[in-house]
Amino acid sequence: MVNRVHTGTVIGLNAYKVSVETDVVNALPGFSIVGLPDAAVNEARDRVKSAIKNSGYTFPSQKIVVNLAPADLKKNGTSFDLPIAAGILIEEEVLTSEQVEDYAFIGELSLDGLIRPVVGILPMVLGLKESGIKNIIVPKPNVKEAALIDGINVYGAEHLADVVSHFTENKLSPTVIDTQKYLNIEQDENYNFDFKDVKGQSKAKKALEIAAAGGHNMLMIGSPGSGKTLMAKCFPSILPPLVLEEALELTKIYSVAGLLSDDEPLMTKRPFRAVHHTASANGIIGGGSNPAPGEITLAHRGVLFLDEMVEFPRNVLEVLRQPLEDGEIVISRTKHSVKYPAKFILLGAMNPCPCGYLGDKEKHCTCSDFQINRYQAKLSGPLLDRIDLQIDIPRLTPEELLNSNNQEENSATIRKRVINARKIQFERYKNESILTNSELTSRLIKKYCKIDKESEELLKIATVKYQLSGRRYDRILKLARTIADLAGSDNITRMHITQALQYRIGITGVSE
Repeated sequence: MVNRVHTGTVIGLNAYKVSVETDVVNALPGFSIVGLPDAAVNEARDRVKSAIKNSGYTFPSQKIVVNLAPADLKKNGTSFDLPIAAGILIEEEVLTSEQVEDYAFIGELSLDGLIRPVVGILPMVLGLKESGIKNIIVPKPNVKEAALIDGINVYGAEHLADVVSHFTENKLSPTVIDTQKYLNIEQDENYNFDFKDVKGQSKAKKALEIAAAGGHNMLMIGSPGSGKTLMAKCFPSILPPLVLEEALELTKIYSVAGLLSDDEPLMTKRPFRAVHHTASANGIIGGGSNPAPGEITLAHRGVLFLDEMVEFPRNVLEVLRQPLEDGEIVISRTKHSVKYPAKFILLGAMNPCPCGYLGDKEKHCTCSDFQINRYQAKLSGPLLDRIDLQIDIPRLTPEELLNSNNQEENSATIRKRVINARKIQFERYKNESILTNSELTSRLIKKYCKIDKESEELLKIATVKYQLSGRRYDRILKLARTIADLAGSDNITRMHITQALQYRIGITGVSE
């Protein structure tokens, strides 16, 4: 008689309910798994057989047929071991179909019956809950992550025998997690780098504050040793804490990527992904036969830092254009496509020329005009259009270098202003499905970035003088909206527009 056990699978970040149908037929001993299994799922035959025998249960001597339904959905990974074993134990009358009717099972089995952790638990549990599952049994190391989802009973099991004992002796208890234990938004975090240790560069610090407050992309252009990399490392210390919605979204990504810690099942800090210029396009955007998230997705709701940005291959930089505009990346394969979120702050750093000293007041540039133009042309116009702040980072003066008074503003003070600006945006956009000014669409810009006649005239002049594209025009308005939020102003004024224009400098041609 055929029995059914519930489990789930993940494609991208989307979970799908899977029914594991098990049947034992009168034929020569064998074990077949059908329903588009990959190699890891097919290998479950040997793991499950050994796990059942070594746990003290009998294994059928006839042929076993396991169907993973729906059969047209690709099945990947080792999480099907436990539900397959449960189906076989029902056939052996160790368990009954009625006992497992409201349960789902997820887990990899070792040969001795131990249940090992798997990746993608959080999206799987969420998907199974939405499909009507009331109880779920997961590996013990995954139980804290799974219990982040409310409205479903989550049980952690260490061994196959524990699963059987749960239905015969009620051995397992549901796990309950207090998310605020992991995500305390009022708690100050300690960082290795603080802006109080950065001398001078007041304009760059203000630009970074604006970038953090509105989620804007930023490019720093300056001579070697001007502090670009140090300020980039300090940048996470002024980012606002994650709200629960962001934390769960980020945790799903890191769960699928297998990067979550057992002790910290919920992502509590915004990611800071520093990528080396040897990274491939697939490493940046994600990919593979079973597409995995890339660096832009791992930087979701955080920062993607590209040091020496022009040293990245042109094709790698160009793949950033679409996710910077849409906040997501779609990876297409022959039979399916996967969509990953990619709402990150792009933070880039570069020298102004190959030798690094173009425009330096102390050291002469040795590059020819041809070398300078070829170097700067590695960043295309469409890519630069998507970078809101482009800041010149000058060399520090001897007085600034020798200043030991330590009067620089610390990160905690800057962070408070950033948090206040984010709170304003959160309230403003609570019905718009966005969180920051950088996510404003053209329709929302018209609604929330209204300007007076004086500001309109200024923007008209700037549009003609600097040949602003439609995209750059919109981004200046979004930037001005953030500057106004930091100032506590409900309306965008001429002063805010002027400041926004001043941050469009460097190799874009927009200067003060």
